[in-house]
Amino acid sequence: MTFGGEDDLTAQFRRPQSLMFSFLGIYVLDRGLAVYSGSVIDVFARLNVSEEAVRSTLARMVKRNLLIRHRRGRKVYFGLAPHAAEVLKDGRRRVWETGAVNRDWDGTWTVVGFSLPDSRRSTRNDLRSQLIWNGFGLLQNGLWIAPGEKDVTDIIASLELGDHVTVLTARAFKPTEAADLVRKAFDIERIAGRYRAFLAQWDVPRPLPGAPDDLARQLLLHTDWLQLVRQDPHLPAEHLPSDWPAIRAEQLFQVLAREYERRAAEQAAAILDELPV
Repeated sequence: MTFGGEDDLTAQFRRPQSLMFSFLGIYVLDRGLAVYSGSVIDVFARLNVSEEAVRSTLARMVKRNLLIRHRRGRKVYFGLAPHAAEVLKDGRRRVWETGAVNRDWDGTWTVVGFSLPDSRRSTRNDLRSQLIWNGFGLLQNGLWIAPGEKDVTDIIASLELGDHVTVLTARAFKPTEAADLVRKAFDIERIAGRYRAFLAQWDVPRPLPGAPDDLARQLLLHTDWLQLVRQDPHLPAEHLPSDWPAIRAEQLFQVLAREYERRAAEQAAAILDELPV
């Protein structure tokens, strides 16, 4: 799903489910309604997502207890299950409250240590993936850190690792410096590169000129930005370069989000068939 002015690398990360979460977060969350599948298909056609992909995505989300089906006559509407609502609220917090720049770090780190035998290699890989997704970096073998206090209870419980994992909060003491921990545990240049790619895509006079309208641009913008902030470990600003690209990227996102909001809402209202639930 590519549009004019868009690179293939950016487009490939906009999977239908990621776009669906953006759509649900903007047009369904906290509104007490479900949306007709046919009208969702019409919205996603603007994003070059096929009807088959939309139906498959909705079905998978029902199976995962993220969406609930509601029937009215021959029509099927989809509303949020409680777990999906919590996921979407977390995404909203990351976008509008936590943000991309950590200016309020209190000097603490969450430290996770573990040692698993080769017989549990798959579980070990799952744990690493979950830690990375939740903002942890590998400091040294079997020792992961993240700035601030992170609750990893659900991760450990879901993988049944209670006896194999140690979780602590800590502060750096000399000769260890917080700046050294940031440098050792996190790929700063890679993180910065993601924000530069976002800026290259959106910080232009007419972003995505091939997109049909502001509803499409809004959903693509929110999807791109949420993917960024979810991957960002939210490192303390005082230990990052003064020209850290996340600062300008966040300002740009907020400007564009406001710019698209009114017309996108009007376009969505004209398309969506809604059912109070």
